[in-house]
Amino acid sequence: METRDIFRNISPIDHRYSVSEKAVFDALSPWLSEEASIAACVRAEIALVAAHLASSAPLSPELRGVLDKAGRSVDPGEVYAEEEKTRHNIRALVNVLKKKVPADLAPLVHLGATSADILDTAFAYRMKKCCREVLLPALCTLEILLCRFTEREAETPQVGRTHGQHAVPITVGFATAEYVSRLGKSILEIRRLCGGLKGKLAGAVGAYNATGMIVSDPEDLERRYLAELDLEPSEHSTQLVEPEYLLRLLLEYNTAFGIIANLADDLRNLQRTEIGELKEGFAPEQVGSSTMPQKRNPWNSEHVKSLWKAFMPRVMTFFMDQISEHQRDLSNSASQRFIADYIAGFCLAVHRMADVVDGLAADREKCLANLRSGGGGIPGGVLAEPAYILLAQSGVSGAHECIRKITLRAEAEHISFSQAIAGEQDMLARIGEQLIRLGVSGPGDPSGAALAFFSRPESYCGLAVKKAKEIAEKYKKLTEAV
Repeated sequence: METRDIFRNISPIDHRYSVSEKAVFDALSPWLSEEASIAACVRAEIALVAAHLASSAPLSPELRGVLDKAGRSVDPGEVYAEEEKTRHNIRALVNVLKKKVPADLAPLVHLGATSADILDTAFAYRMKKCCREVLLPALCTLEILLCRFTEREAETPQVGRTHGQHAVPITVGFATAEYVSRLGKSILEIRRLCGGLKGKLAGAVGAYNATGMIVSDPEDLERRYLAELDLEPSEHSTQLVEPEYLLRLLLEYNTAFGIIANLADDLRNLQRTEIGELKEGFAPEQVGSSTMPQKRNPWNSEHVKSLWKAFMPRVMTFFMDQISEHQRDLSNSASQRFIADYIAGFCLAVHRMADVVDGLAADREKCLANLRSGGGGIPGGVLAEPAYILLAQSGVSGAHECIRKITLRAEAEHISFSQAIAGEQDMLARIGEQLIRLGVSGPGDPSGAALAFFSRPESYCGLAVKKAKEIAEKYKKLTEAV
């Protein structure tokens, strides 16, 4: 067949990303390429021949070797050339394969099968292998890297943010533990759904009409056929396998993709000049801008978000492929081919995010400075919450309003929260007594204990350190077992 220059390809996956992400492309190609599609259909046809032969006696290693050699000898170019005549892809493949196997076995090729028995089964086989051999390992690599980063930065103080505003203190590790947990659960679900993909050998309408003319137990033949491909039968088939097995796996891919895009967004925002709490790795010869030499753009995180934008909407097509008229129509024949593009885009994003996390660094000094600064509002204002809580515990019913007014005065007078509350001796003493009672401060002057507490917002992190370490340890163990 014609060999095409990659720079004349239409899809960016086949030129830009096949060059810059060669290892990813090479890992996906055996399962997602057109060559892989034809090879999987050939494998399914060989599995069917083997299942027929095993009906009478176990296959000898020699005969299995003959079948495998015949399957490997099928060239995609031959199949495409034959399809120019047949105008039918599976019939073309069958015609080519019949010439490759020994003459006495040729009648068994495709015997009792309809095209979808081969196509749906081969597709499930490819999706399962691609998931187990490429996607899950890539996701697990990313998850382990996230776990390590979370452990490393579990105690690094950082200001928590809600609505883009400073909220209360957390730690950098606690922030990334969110993604460890979310992605970790998605990985486990992907593994489960991948293992549940099904195939079929139920004929043109799923009622085993054809195979019922060949063997006394068509379902046993179906099980043996699918076992050759490490699959099990769909509980009910029309001409198609029930679409929900694949649909649910693809939807979980999309869930994981969204989690990764969300992480990319957070990492990108924390690299803003005015925030500067995180930094992506930057190679010595890397260029951030064609005109501004000082720029170090977080382009890898942006790239992940951009891939998500391109591929996330494909989920609508996944849902539409769920529907087929009566026992089958061909309305999913073209759309389903683009699932390969989606999986490639997803896998590229996973690998890119793993590179980001692997080179990610926290600027601990900047994290602490931002936490103490109040983000341009009230320095130390992130401790208004514990001030209100402790004051309420001391018996003041309007504690929230009291503290709110102090924050307004601090803002108006351009002073810190600690300075503003220092003038409220009764409040300060009440809060200090609670801190001493709770063991947060040692015995001594309550007012002094309160002022010392308000000068160190990083001490108010709740269970952030504990949760970060626990979650990282949990998902590291779970992921290593996938």
